[in-house]
Amino acid sequence: MCNRNTPSLTISRCALRDAMARSSFDPDAIADAELALVELIVNAWRHGRTESPVVLLLVLDRTLRVSVGDDSSDLPDRTAPAGLAESGRGLQLVEGLTHRWGVEPQKRGKLVWFELDAAA
Repeated sequence: MCNRNTPSLTISRCALRDAMARSSFDPDAIADAELALVELIVNAWRHGRTESPVVLLLVLDRTLRVSVGDDSSDLPDRTAPAGLAESGRGLQLVEGLTHRWGVEPQKRGKLVWFELDAAA
């Protein structure tokens, strides 16, 4: 249960779960979206140097779109990390969990987004 004392990451996850459940997404898709959301928020903290990233959730028809905004104009590195690298696999995880993802440069910073389509 989310309330005003709940940490922001948890609030974002609660809002995502609620929106997806109301739109009849299956539990596996909800779990995948939660994991992808957490990855984008952590990336915004770590690489975007943004304490409070903006999270946008949109369900249109049967597609969920989640966007996380940060203050950095640096675009994500899309190259695969070296075999033993200790980081750099987060967006590969997002790619594997979602149907589409991308980056939109903004006037200030960028939005990193992903989409999931509901099962027909």
